Amino acid sequence: MAEDSKPTDPQRMTDDEAAEFAEQVFELARKGDARLLGLLLEKDLTPNLRNHKGDTLLMLASYYGHLDAVRVLLDYKADPEIRNDNGQSPIAGAAFKGDLEVVQLLVERGADVEGASADGRTALMMAAMFNRSEIVEYLIAKGADPHVRDAKGVTPLAAAQTMGATDTAELLSRLGA
Repeated sequence: MAEDSKPTDPQRMTDDEAAEFAEQVFELARKGDARLLGLLLEKDLTPNLRNHKGDTLLMLASYYGHLDAVRVLLDYKADPEIRNDNGQSPIAGAAFKGDLEVVQLLVERGADVEGASADGRTALMMAAMFNRSEIVEYLIAKGADPHVRDAKGVTPLAAAQTMGATDTAELLSRLGA
């Protein structure tokens, strides 16, 4: 954040200043600036702040693979189960992007390995579809059901096969999914 982006007291900001401040905060999450996010959270920034798409700071930090920022947000009680307006969760975003460390941290801090979006897709399905074998193995080891079906009845194996994700399709087949 720029030094000249004052005032920072929300009680004294105009609507335009507050909107600009919020956008800067979301940019910190996108870029993974754990230090500044921590300072703002220490000053009572809500950890579950949401943007116009319903994305939380945690969703953005998770999606962009910023482990330290995810850790700081979770330390300040960001909720790993808040979905965005598309029903997507931080763990599904991290699984889609292929970031095993972020997925592990989210699970360690309370993310539901079986949590599904509105269409029934779980993080396991996202990992399977995009050939993220390590994440598929990790999620199954943590209790994710390899036989789960989305709203259309598609399993992780079928999703992997449809997407041409040969490694995860082979892995799921070996596991009897």
